[in-house]
Order: sequence, then C-alpha cells, then structure tokens
Amino acid sequence: MRNPILRNMILVALFAGLTAVVAQYRFFLPGLPNVPVTLQVLVVFLAGGLLGPLWGAATMGIYVLLGAVGLPVYAGGNAGLGVLLGLTGGYLWSYPLAACLIGLVAPARKAPPLWRTVLAMAAGLAVIYAGGGGWAVLVGGKTVGAVLSGFVLPFVPFDMGKLALGASLSTAVNRALVAQGYWARRCADRYADRHTGR
Repeated sequence: MRNPILRNMILVALFAGLTAVVAQYRFFLPGLPNVPVTLQVLVVFLAGGLLGPLWGAATMGIYVLLGAVGLPVYAGGNAGLGVLLGLTGGYLWSYPLAACLIGLVAPARKAPPLWRTVLAMAAGLAVIYAGGGGWAVLVGGKTVGAVLSGFVLPFVPFDMGKLALGASLSTAVNRALVAQGYWARRCADRYADRHTGR
C-alpha cells in the first residue's frame, strides 16, 4: 500500500479494535474488586512499540473516545463518561501517553534492541500506574498506601508478563520489517511523494 497515512489509519483501527476485544475478557483478584486484570496494557505496549508515538497515541485516543461516546469497549463491556471519570478512569486516560512514550523511547523504524524496548515499555507501564493510581488519589480520595496495595503492586506480576511478551513481539516484528526493507521503502515513498506533488 503506497499511501502511508491510509496504511497507518488501518493499523490504528485494527489496534483500537483489538484493545476493545481483549478488554471484554477480565477477572478480578481476590479482595480487589476495583481494578480488573485484562490484556489492554499488552495492546498499549504493542501500539507504541509497532506504530510509533503519533499513531500509537492515536490508537489509544480513539479507543478511549469510542468508550466515552457509549460503545461498550471498556473492560467487561462498560462504556461512558462515568467510567472515565470513575475511580479507575485514570488508567484509560494514561493509555495514549504511555503508547506515545514507548514509541519515542524505542522508535520502531530503528528496530531497537530488546533491552531498549523493555525499557520503553517499563516507562510506559510507569505512566499507566501513575495515571491510574494518581487518579484514584485525586478523584477517589484514596491514600497513597491504599493505591499501592489495591491499584498497583498486586498487578505487577501480571504486567511484567505482558511487558515481556509485548517487548519480545515488538522487537521480533520490527527486526523483521527492517530486514525486509519496510522502513526503507516507506522513506523512499515519502521522498517520492514529496517531490512529485502527491
């Protein structure tokens, strides 16, 4: 596909849809009814790692917007501004920023090494924790201790698994794309379009 904008828009739609799909499958840890465990964070990792800062953030922004206007795309089929403004809404607000940061720290077109992708996704995860936990403090009146024990620490083992999987997949895909000359062709297409007026 020669049109890079159309190609990226299709990828954004696919990743936003994937986020909505995985959000429907959730479970709660015993004694922690507020925050569900889903695979949404894994898709945030992949969106940032594969689509880059701009399109990764756009993917998550569209996902959040779809739920805000009433489509049942949030965890467990929930939707609406009530979810965004509720106790756990900070996690959703943080997704676009986390994806953007991942794309900036580990640019896909440079096929970053695994360690750099892990670092980028760890930084993105920190943003998600800060967004979710900080929102619970500001909106829900939770103490920092309550946030750490109920919104962050119990989920670290699960999120480390998602990070390991996301970093491995992102690194492998980006290396394959570079090996096949994907990014070189994209740069050549942009150059040609710029100099032919398309």
